[in-house]
Amino acid sequence: MDTRKKAEFAACWAALAVLAVVAALELGGQPVREWLRYDRAAISGGETWRLFSGHFVHLGWSHLLLNGAGLLLIAYLVGAHFAWRQWVAVSILTIAGMDLGFWYLQPQLSWYVGLSGLLHGLLAAGTVSGIRHRQVEFSIIAAFLLGKLVYEQLFGPLPGSEASSGGNVVVAAHLYGTLGGALAGLLFALRKSSAAPI
Repeated sequence: MDTRKKAEFAACWAALAVLAVVAALELGGQPVREWLRYDRAAISGGETWRLFSGHFVHLGWSHLLLNGAGLLLIAYLVGAHFAWRQWVAVSILTIAGMDLGFWYLQPQLSWYVGLSGLLHGLLAAGTVSGIRHRQVEFSIIAAFLLGKLVYEQLFGPLPGSEASSGGNVVVAAHLYGTLGGALAGLLFALRKSSAAPI
């Protein structure tokens, strides 16, 4: 098995591990969801774990399954572009970007749950890496992602997305997640460029 295949295989297993965790949380139902969700008032009261945990609980099983399918697809598409430690760093930067966006730019957002913002960040980081390596298909993915974000900012959630997820879609999460992930991808690209021999 070549290096790329090994990386893709590892990414898919990592995605399955994340899905196992979020499925276990979903088994806890509404009490766990309310205890872990991003909740502005609770965070103001000192429950800072919600800044992280809110991204791993869901509105229900349909929401989880939708995000789970997205995570597996992203692991397949871009999983080989970074080592697992780098993906952890991408995830942290993406979540930080989302939380900063929520806190300072969306003060009206009282609560949030779901992986979708993080998924946008992972895809954005992988796409930046793919474009850096001159893989043409990633220019197409970038155009699709940009088009989706523009549509959501102008018109709101994609048709059918709220029905399939079982609740309101916070499109700002997709925007902030993409920005955080793209920034992470650019930072890794710059680091590699500076480390390259002259």
